[in-house]
Amino acid sequence: MGKERIDTRAIGLDVGLGFVKWLTGAENLHYGLWTGLDAVAENTGRAQTAYTDKLFGYLPDGPLSILDIGGGAGETARKLIALGHKVEIVVPSVVLAARCRANAPEAQVHEMTFEAFETDTRYDLCLFSESFQYIPLNIALGKALELLKPGGHILIADCFRSEDFAPDRVTRTPGGGHPIADFRDQIAALPVETRKEEDITEAVAPSIDLEQALFHVFGDAVTRVETELAEKRPKSRWLLNRALKMLMSRRRRNRLDIRLRGHERTSAAFIKNNRYLITLLEKL
Repeated sequence: MGKERIDTRAIGLDVGLGFVKWLTGAENLHYGLWTGLDAVAENTGRAQTAYTDKLFGYLPDGPLSILDIGGGAGETARKLIALGHKVEIVVPSVVLAARCRANAPEAQVHEMTFEAFETDTRYDLCLFSESFQYIPLNIALGKALELLKPGGHILIADCFRSEDFAPDRVTRTPGGGHPIADFRDQIAALPVETRKEEDITEAVAPSIDLEQALFHVFGDAVTRVETELAEKRPKSRWLLNRALKMLMSRRRRNRLDIRLRGHERTSAAFIKNNRYLITLLEKL
């Protein structure tokens, strides 16, 4: 019988949600909008609120029936419901689906991928808030259009790879998403019209610096423990290193070390390689 794989993604979600809630009082997993704010931890909640306010400014007149695709921990859905909208959530993660049900109990939660989602319901709006990049481009827009009422809208807020994107397989280039040129081509090929669009790359980029600063805190702690063990408990240090090698490949260990102690993931690298867009499309 083979060893069961450790679900590091689920562990990361649990830890990340717990930390964000401790820091801000809410379980928002999205970028912050840092215009007029210093990129320090104490401003995270305000920056994320500013982002949500910006996103909601793109909503058509309501009340709306909304399909929140990849709805995070349900914080956005909760706020939409408070504004009078009816919301359903599609989210594939068991961890996040549970948090959606807790944070937005009025919303119907579909625990599955968007690709597998099927319904006879038609919506006024399909929302992709930092979830668009995780769905194949040839599926995301076409399927969303099928789920809309006549004249319905698609609202996308997410990263796209810029024309200057330079992949780095060692450190993982910050940001993500579909190539922006492919996104433009997909829009041009479908019966949709771009009603509004805004590039907020520079405004969200400080989130990368703040995230990396947090990882450096963990990295400094790991370095301190390693130094202490090397000096006073060398056998224990050897055993820990041996266990780590058994649990993680060399490539993953190198990536973790770069994540904890490196300086490659910066807001400048994010701006060079990405475009963060808010786009409102209308079905024709």
